[in-house]
Amino acid sequence: MDANLVLRSTRVITPEGTRPASIAVSGGTIAAVLPYDAEVPAGARLEDVGDDVVLPGLVDTHVHVNDPGRTEWEGFWTATRAAAAGGITTLLDMPLNSLPPTTTVENLRVKQEVARSKAHIDVGFWGGALPDNVKDLRPLHDAGVFGFKCFLSPSGVEEFPELDQEQLATSLAEISGFDGLMIVHAEDPHHLAAAPQRPGGAYADFLASRPRDAENTAIENLINQARRLNARVHVLHLSSSDALPALAAAKAEGVKITVESCPHFLTLTAEEIPDGATEFKCCPPIREASNQDALWQGLADGTIDCIVSDHSPSTADLKTPDFASAWGGISSLQLGLPAIWTEARRRGHSLEDVVRWISEGPARLAGLTRKGAIEAGRDADFAVLAPDATFTVDPAELQHRNRITAYAGKTLSGVVTSTWLRGERIADRGTLAEPSGRLLERNN
Repeated sequence: MDANLVLRSTRVITPEGTRPASIAVSGGTIAAVLPYDAEVPAGARLEDVGDDVVLPGLVDTHVHVNDPGRTEWEGFWTATRAAAAGGITTLLDMPLNSLPPTTTVENLRVKQEVARSKAHIDVGFWGGALPDNVKDLRPLHDAGVFGFKCFLSPSGVEEFPELDQEQLATSLAEISGFDGLMIVHAEDPHHLAAAPQRPGGAYADFLASRPRDAENTAIENLINQARRLNARVHVLHLSSSDALPALAAAKAEGVKITVESCPHFLTLTAEEIPDGATEFKCCPPIREASNQDALWQGLADGTIDCIVSDHSPSTADLKTPDFASAWGGISSLQLGLPAIWTEARRRGHSLEDVVRWISEGPARLAGLTRKGAIEAGRDADFAVLAPDATFTVDPAELQHRNRITAYAGKTLSGVVTSTWLRGERIADRGTLAEPSGRLLERNN
């Protein structure tokens, strides 16, 4: 066999289950998954990670890199370093919070040029659907974006306005015409406008300002539109467990809808958030423990397809103690795997479940057929995890540009000991290699 690397472990997670194995790599691609004690091909280097678990590289399809234009918030260099340190080998960048937003082919090219030399991991891009850019959707699709993001309520930045129901229908009709994917921030603006808006540091007041009904109604409307137009849609960052029955019924009916949730909704609860602690602010919000229990059930039964970060960083000055005015976003890119593994294990789930949610599921969502699994023909992307090791989150050790995190001081299980991109080690116990990521395009 022609191979330049063999990665060996007593625990390798493959589509057929976890087993001792030796992974032969040739030219950045997995050539074969061999028995554990297979002879190392001539000329190949053996890397034996012992009892650490080898997972397929994680795929995060919901990251706000904010580059260019708001690079004081984040950037491709820092975001992809944080991702690599956390076992992520592929991310898709959201089309907003950068200037310009990814809403035209010209703007996409600007974004790609900025990212090209800074990417430590593979990077792809979502396009954006705005009220006035329907004409740009097909060209963006042809240029390789993985789909289109829209908001149904204000986005928080003026250059990325939301769609009303008529505009959503128009964009969905256009996108479904070329079998594209619309990914949706689903909160209904009418419910948000009717909710009590009380400024200040009380988390209970902020939670009341983003009620579950806003999510539930927006998702029901989205289901109806997708059904009527036979469109492919994806619900971003689900936080309201009340929407799960409608989503499950839509899936059973054959509506082409998928769903994601995020580590913060699955590991943090409203009850634990101190007043004024706006590092916990996000929209939709972190809800109660009982709601979280139901979200985990939605993962277990397959209603929720994947877990992604929604890494939405900002500078410290934007995290004021007032929940009403503070920037809404949680930085978790580097910590998603240990955060989810800590809680998943407590609830009786396996690492195989975690891989299905944070690697295989996001790869399937984006159509990344070379990512998300350890099997012959896939990219040789791996995260190596010491699942029983623990650490306490120290913001100073994070690679994010602004080291603000809702996980500060938490003790988590699972230490990423190394990360590999196409057979090259790009992170090794906190030491990062030079950028070697590629820019990805849909179906390429």
